[in-house]
Amino acid sequence: MKTNAVRLLDMLGISYELREYEVDPDDLAAESVAQKIGLPPDQVFKTLVTRGDRTGIGLAVIPGNTQLDLKALAQISHNRKMEIVPLKEVQPLTGYIRGGVTALACKKDYPVYVDEFIELFDVISISAGVRGMQIVLAPADYLRAVNATVGMITQDKT
Repeated sequence: MKTNAVRLLDMLGISYELREYEVDPDDLAAESVAQKIGLPPDQVFKTLVTRGDRTGIGLAVIPGNTQLDLKALAQISHNRKMEIVPLKEVQPLTGYIRGGVTALACKKDYPVYVDEFIELFDVISISAGVRGMQIVLAPADYLRAVNATVGMITQDKT
């Protein structure tokens, strides 16, 4: 199955691998997805939709076993304050549903902020734009495809 995210990678000439998995609608956690596709949770990156008081909507891409540090994201994105967008706004803004949000081929070209941990790995996994499918690719290719700003935007889960 070709999603818009996969089509974008094809158009950019970026190589990737698709990994499908069984979806449990009651457990969409990145840790569960990681186990199903055979990668450590810190290599499976999740995309969160955020809103800044100055710059508006942005996407934060972080390892599945961490949580977003809103203060750090505000600083890197030149905002005073950041918030996670309510779930009901995610699909209208991105075109994607929870568990399938990706920065690739979003409805609009939002700024993308990726945690610097991405640079530790040979490959990472991100959503293919649908539940049940992940894209495995080189971090540098992903950063180029989404025109990301990289910085420290996470904290350990508490």
